[in-house]
Amino acid sequence: MTTILRNLATGRVARWYGANPLHLLACVGAFSLAGYAALRFVPANPLGVAAWFVGGALGHDLLLLPLYSLADRSVAVVVRRRAPKATRLNHVRVPAALSALAFAVFFPLILRLPRNLEGVTGRPPPDYFGRWLLLTGVLFAGSAFLLACRLRLSRLRRRGSDSPARQDEVLDA
Repeated sequence: MTTILRNLATGRVARWYGANPLHLLACVGAFSLAGYAALRFVPANPLGVAAWFVGGALGHDLLLLPLYSLADRSVAVVVRRRAPKATRLNHVRVPAALSALAFAVFFPLILRLPRNLEGVTGRPPPDYFGRWLLLTGVLFAGSAFLLACRLRLSRLRRRGSDSPARQDEVLDA
């Protein structure tokens, strides 16, 4: 009975909203978090928040978007020349995007921009650059391992479908 009710509710919400109800829940949660952050930070420094917002939008649209689009197109040309499937390109895109996100979040520490960090904390700063490089290497190595596993499985499936017994079954059908 609960399955029938869940299917009815999911179907009605999906028809009304146009997507899965979990998507709606995730959007409501994200907008709630963004609203809370805006209520906390905007009243304290509205001009500063607006400057960072406009600067981030312009910096992304005028500088970062052309750069990573060019990088993506360059990698796509090289990868498609060797392996024509588009899904293989995602094994380069995903670790590169995650590495870029980690760099964007931690770039002041990676580049050692806060010169007085040891004076403030009383401890020498850890090697964030080395850790970021290690994270990047692990991401690309993991992605390469997953790609190798996927290629191996597809070869095994192809061999299984090309076996003589299977070909006879296909010819008999």
